[in-house]
Amino acid sequence: MNAIAERIADFLKEYAPFNNLSYNELLIVSNNVRVINLEKNKILFQINDLLHDSFYVVASGVVTLSVISDAEETLLNKCVPGDIFGLRPFFAKNNYQMTAKAREESIIYAIPIATFRPFVAQNAEVLNFLLESFAHNSNNPTDRDNKGKLLSDNVVFSGQQSEMQYFQSLSYNKTPLKASLSSPVKDVAQLMTDNLLDSVIITDNQFPIGIVTDSDMRSKIATGRVPITATVDKIMASPVITVAENVSLAEAQLSILRYNVSHLCVTVDGSDKSEIRGIISEHDLIVAQASNPGVLIKEIKRAQNAADLKRVRTKLAELIQTSIGKNVPLSHVNNVAGEINMAIIKRSVELSILELGSPPARFAWLSIGSQGRKEQLLLTDQDSILVFEDVAADKYRDVKDYFLKMAKKAVATLEKVGYEPCPNGHTANNILWCKSVSDWIKQYSNWMAQPGEISNEISSVFFDYEIAFGEPKIEEAITETIFRNVKKNKLFFDYLGNDALRKPAPLSFFKKFNVEEDGPNKDKFDIKTRALMPLIDGARLIVLNHNIRGINNTYLRFKQLAIADPKHAEIYLNCAEAFQTLFKFRTMEGLKNDSNGQFINLEELSKADREKLKNALAPMKDLEELIKDSFQLTQFS
Repeated sequence: MNAIAERIADFLKEYAPFNNLSYNELLIVSNNVRVINLEKNKILFQINDLLHDSFYVVASGVVTLSVISDAEETLLNKCVPGDIFGLRPFFAKNNYQMTAKAREESIIYAIPIATFRPFVAQNAEVLNFLLESFAHNSNNPTDRDNKGKLLSDNVVFSGQQSEMQYFQSLSYNKTPLKASLSSPVKDVAQLMTDNLLDSVIITDNQFPIGIVTDSDMRSKIATGRVPITATVDKIMASPVITVAENVSLAEAQLSILRYNVSHLCVTVDGSDKSEIRGIISEHDLIVAQASNPGVLIKEIKRAQNAADLKRVRTKLAELIQTSIGKNVPLSHVNNVAGEINMAIIKRSVELSILELGSPPARFAWLSIGSQGRKEQLLLTDQDSILVFEDVAADKYRDVKDYFLKMAKKAVATLEKVGYEPCPNGHTANNILWCKSVSDWIKQYSNWMAQPGEISNEISSVFFDYEIAFGEPKIEEAITETIFRNVKKNKLFFDYLGNDALRKPAPLSFFKKFNVEEDGPNKDKFDIKTRALMPLIDGARLIVLNHNIRGINNTYLRFKQLAIADPKHAEIYLNCAEAFQTLFKFRTMEGLKNDSNGQFINLEELSKADREKLKNALAPMKDLEELIKDSFQLTQFS
């Protein structure tokens, strides 16, 4: 048996989530594994079957997961060696929602949940992986749009953003049912029935001391073990497991696994000696899992149209709002939002290609501006350029026509998702911003050699870019051009430096906020133009001067500058902190009013927040002085 267990352990250690366990832990698991030989077309479990006591790993062969809708089978996933499936018994109590069938002769490892549960409760990485796999495979995508389509061919998710599970909030019942110790079971059962709820918290002096669920009613009352005339303290589970109000998805899931319960009582401070604020059920966790970042990325990959992508963007907005509400570090939120925004852009381009057919040449779609800097927590506008490889002169026109058509479709898709095209026309469907590598190299070289002369169209947003789709070598060619030109063009820094200093001052001489004097935003503070843009422009200017490549995000640029230029580290670190504070103010304003957050109503801020906002503007003066000292700003002054 040991030799077989070792063979199983050697196999499992190569795959997630088992690669997060020690070899000794794997041997404990492997000693309890049941090996199943599944013949071709044999069913392991099907829709509405009672849950098994194990989940499964494919050791060899292929297992398909499918659902039946309108008498038609829809394939959800193909599981190949190393893939896990059948996780429903871990996270839910209802019957199987899909059918698992061998597509060819297969060997399956059945891993008992009772054996594996302790390792999940102790290991967040394992839990996150199982949560994401289950959430992805528990969604039942049998609506008309999806019918008959292969939605995904693999259950494995890379888990890059799994740490967001620790920040993701939960929706739960904020008005739970309560009863006292002396309440008759019959009355409590009636209360649950009348309110269509499956639990009641038992209290003593307003504090939680126990809980009664449907399960208690079935196992203790319906079986006759306890008479229905008894008081509720005879059937309640006690003590009740409590968690704090701001509990995250992962923390709640860990508690449910660790204590093997179906409900958690939410209290003000997470103890059973504070006020009750709600109840979390396993169903609440399943609903929340559908909005976790890993699942959102998967939904994007299988989106078939703008409406599918818009649904994901709506879930992202909710995720951003709850994360900020929980004071999650903005850098974490930005990372996740940046990845999801980029995935939406990439899928929009893919859908255009699927419609038009294969591109006639290799290309790169570069997101520029705030998308390129991954500073787009709100639905601000889309900016992009398209760069295609050099082609023969006689093919140039046809190739460009294809990419303009493709870009037009992608930009239109993104507009339907909610990203308005740039009002200045900085999008890849504009004939000016869709051209070959050589043409773009000339364009950047001209901008940098003669800024302001050839065209006033030079915009600093073209120097903040991130590849969303296509050939990385094309993006590298643009980067190489910029940094080659940086070395020989003092005029370019003169232009950018003056551009950075040209923004209207945020505060008056008497340290009062400069607000809009007229128009629809009268008396509001323009946080974008007066506060954020000078920091964004300053960071870009100085990283170009220090030859720092590959960092587009303003906060990270300042952090990197503190390392590259230690003499001025304090200024850069203060600017980084100021940027985060200002960016958060703008995001909160945008989320509150469903806008781009550019104009802040100062009257709606508390005195403390107004002070915080004013303090965040202080480092800008030091940055301005540093720019004046570092660059001889003459010609464009």
